[in-house]
Amino acid sequence: MAFVIIGLMACKQAPETVASIEPGVPLAGLTATQLARFVAGEALFNKVYSPEEGLGPIFNENQCSACHTFPASGGTGEQRVRKATRFDQETGCDRLTEVGGENIRSQATPLLLAHGIEDELRPPEATDFGVFTPTFLFGLGLVEMIPPETVLARADPTDADGDGVSGRASRAADGQLGRFGRKAEVATIFDFVESALRLEMGLTTPLNPKEEGVSGEPFPDGTDPTPEPEVDLSTIALLADYIRFLAPPEREVPISVEGRQAVVRGEQMFDGLGCLSCHVPSMQTGPSDVTPLDQETVALYSDLLLHDLGPELADVCGITATPSELRTGILMGLRYRNVYLHHGRALSIRDAILRHGGEAQRARDAFAALNRVTQEYLIQFLQTL
Repeated sequence: MAFVIIGLMACKQAPETVASIEPGVPLAGLTATQLARFVAGEALFNKVYSPEEGLGPIFNENQCSACHTFPASGGTGEQRVRKATRFDQETGCDRLTEVGGENIRSQATPLLLAHGIEDELRPPEATDFGVFTPTFLFGLGLVEMIPPETVLARADPTDADGDGVSGRASRAADGQLGRFGRKAEVATIFDFVESALRLEMGLTTPLNPKEEGVSGEPFPDGTDPTPEPEVDLSTIALLADYIRFLAPPEREVPISVEGRQAVVRGEQMFDGLGCLSCHVPSMQTGPSDVTPLDQETVALYSDLLLHDLGPELADVCGITATPSELRTGILMGLRYRNVYLHHGRALSIRDAILRHGGEAQRARDAFAALNRVTQEYLIQFLQTL
């Protein structure tokens, strides 16, 4: 089916966005220096690390783009991140970081395999287990620049307005507003990169120079010959700038008049069913020294807040999130995905909607009450994002 980019003639016009021609390209308007950092960061993002360079000894993948590969470098992939936590209503969340619960890794280097260790096991202390798909990185530089006060203004932790939706802000370990990750535990792209290098690839950094071992136990002698730290701060900064400068996907709608009308109707339904309570269409970035990030509109379709989505979607807890709380998914680039929700178990957009519960139950039930033909209008709209 052929597509073009057009403006929607709806009661709620689609927000103007900073758009890319295709996924994986840099933001338009970068300086020569910024573009050079993007290119250098992209090379590191696609670099295959070896055990001699510090990979592992326990890890998930040997390069960033192994997980973030579709539809282009910076996208998503088939891999899954496995996490385990222990949650108690009185004491809160124990992320079991000391025993490997933060990321249960699935591969080992040859030196570790020689000791009979192939992967990490789920900690026996865990009460909850979660599986997470790799997130899209396109446009996250814009998301990072949304002022905290813009996000906090939408929080309603006690449901003061009585609409059944009580989103609340998440916090990172250092107290900053969390916005990245399914539990919104990460505040900045730099922190996101640093934790991914450590937890996904087993690469120590100046901020965390100690190897974490296997399920909390030290590595056997001789299995980690590379001196710590294994990557430096400049490497992390280049990788962060690569992600920061990735352009967001542009929106597409059908060429035909009938197709455009269907999308308009679907967009109106998205509002009428109550989806906008969490999936906020757009926000403005704050001031930035990077011109393409400076006071721009980003069509993220998320409020970046935690919402209780009910027992079916519950798994692990987070720093400030209960097992059933998840940060509102960013729908920007939705049309490039082939599995949905944080765990990737929904194989269609319709299935993903119908799995919503908790604060989204009212909107989910309103959608379920529609006939399949009418439901398709909403799905066609979502497929343009």
